[in-house]
Amino acid sequence: MLKLENVTKEYKVGAFGSKRIIALTDFSLEIRPGEVVSLIGESGSGKTTVGRMILGLLPITEGSITFDGEDISDMKGSKRRRYYKHVQGVFQDPFSSYNPVFKVDRIFAMIRRAFVSDVSDADWRARLVESLEAVGLDPRDVLGKYPHQLSGGQLQRLLIARALMLDLKILVADEGISMLDASTRIDVLNLLGDLKQRGLGVLFVTHDLSLGNYISDRAVILRHGRIVEMGPTELVFGNPGHPYTRMLLASVPQVHTRWTYGGNEMEIANKESAALDDALVEVEPGHFVAGASGGT
Repeated sequence: MLKLENVTKEYKVGAFGSKRIIALTDFSLEIRPGEVVSLIGESGSGKTTVGRMILGLLPITEGSITFDGEDISDMKGSKRRRYYKHVQGVFQDPFSSYNPVFKVDRIFAMIRRAFVSDVSDADWRARLVESLEAVGLDPRDVLGKYPHQLSGGQLQRLLIARALMLDLKILVADEGISMLDASTRIDVLNLLGDLKQRGLGVLFVTHDLSLGNYISDRAVILRHGRIVEMGPTELVFGNPGHPYTRMLLASVPQVHTRWTYGGNEMEIANKESAALDDALVEVEPGHFVAGASGGT
């Protein structure tokens, strides 16, 4: 299990780091095996910061992140490699995840050397083909190519296939399907659902509420670096308790209606939110809302 407890992240900015920006405040979350948790919020809410800290790409300022009871900030060398064998990420911009001078087959060979060097050539090839086909890729179309010869959608699917090659327990998908077309997107979502049934835990970072509603067991609404609502997805979406959550849901386009202007929703949500404190209150079993008085 992956556990974040009271995590705060500050960035130093300005000349000589004289100013600080608080990107995340007192963030606590558990991701259990066989569970998809959607982390939802607008740009700048701190979603990506959470994912990057889980993957060890950013240090935390306060609090702790543990995996199976072990603090990941203390992991080095073989412990860190073992952690990455179980915890991987897929990011919004796949182009930044590849070395442009390496062909795809070399990228996968590096994974083999680093994490699964004990498997035979035949087993490795079978695992490679299975992982590529699972995300809708033909090995003959991608393995001999450089990243620039592939589309963004193909590169995104390769990232997911790369994660599947390992003994994965936690996947951080930070807008991980944003570059896929609609038909491929639903295929990858269903693939994540299948992996969930096999015990994979997923942190699904997104600004798209419809995707979060489709895939997740629990939803966490993040605003200005703080959790304002969290709980089972059907409760958060079906009975939203925080004005910001209600504003987000009201902003989702409806396929059966034409666009209408509603420019004051954010202003109303800001005013209502200002009257609430930051403490999470359980308003119904497993459903927490910041500043709520209790009850439904």
